Amino acid sequence: MLIKKWKKIPEEMKNDAVYQYWLMLRKKNFSLFWKRVFDIVVSLLMLILLSPLYLILAIAIKCDSKGPVFYRQERVTQYGCRFRIHKFRTMYVHDETGNDVTVANDDRITRLGRKIRHLRLDETAQIFDVFLGSMTFVGTRPEVPKYVEQYTDEMKATLLLPAGVTSLASIKYKDEDKLLENAENTDETYVNEVLPGKMEYNLRALRKYGFWRDIGTMFQTVGAVLKR
Repeated sequence: MLIKKWKKIPEEMKNDAVYQYWLMLRKKNFSLFWKRVFDIVVSLLMLILLSPLYLILAIAIKCDSKGPVFYRQERVTQYGCRFRIHKFRTMYVHDETGNDVTVANDDRITRLGRKIRHLRLDETAQIFDVFLGSMTFVGTRPEVPKYVEQYTDEMKATLLLPAGVTSLASIKYKDEDKLLENAENTDETYVNEVLPGKMEYNLRALRKYGFWRDIGTMFQTVGAVLKR
């Protein structure tokens, strides 16, 4: 998770805006080292503790509809690297090739999937990705490649760190699907209206990055989920 030297940063990320964030984060490599240690230890403990729940979810998903337990979609993480994210499947398999954003009352979602999404249980599978190093607990949510291609120069700074399971932007936009429900073109609305708003929070988090601030965001996430 440590910040690379500037000369090793991917060329497509090298611009003046990203360089300013790089300077700030490069000074926090010690904190970022402990952030990774925290990710490994806590994700391992959570995988052990949640294994009974995961087993129940796996059986329920298989009984509810045909298809795999996990939904593996290509996303983008640190330095623009691509990986296949883990999510508990909540949609019918033949319908998961439509829009890359989901709206409220989306008919692609299974009956069980609605309950899983409401409780955010589908996202808990990303603990596997945290343990493997593709993601971190707190950071900018991983987008699909086509949305990353729409990033402004400053937005590319979010790729200096691994993608996160949660963030302040995730909390503020926890009902994102409802915002997109009446959009004529969900992709355009997401890129032009939702994404810029989320990125304001993500970039602010980069500027104010701190290990204990991340811990606070994790507690805020738990509170937001419980309120649902």
